Amino acid sequence: MANDKITVLDADTFDAEVLEAEGTVLVDFWASWCGPCRMIAPVIEELAEETDAKICKLDVDAEGALAADYGVMSIPTVIVFRDGKETARFVGVQPKETLLEAL
Repeated sequence: MANDKITVLDADTFDAEVLEAEGTVLVDFWASWCGPCRMIAPVIEELAEETDAKICKLDVDAEGALAADYGVMSIPTVIVFRDGKETARFVGVQPKETLLEAL
C-alpha cells in the first residue's frame, strides 16, 4: 500500500491499533477482488491525508474471523471507532463527505 499514513491491520494488531487507541479510528474492511472496495480506496487515502483520524485497512480474506466478529457481511464496510467504541458503520461505497462527518 502506497500511503504510509494507513495502518494495515491483522488479528494480532487490531486490539492495540483500534480498541485500545485514543481518539478516532476508521477501519476499512475490504478485499483485493472487490470492485466497490477499489472505488472507495482513493477516498480512504484522502481521509488519511486530510484528517487527524487514524485510518486502517483490514483484508477480510486474510482476517475472515475478525471480520465475522464485527458482523461484516458485505464489503466495503467502514467502521468508525472513538476511544475503542464503534460510533458509525457504513456498508458500500460512501461519499467522502459522509465519512468526514462520521470522523
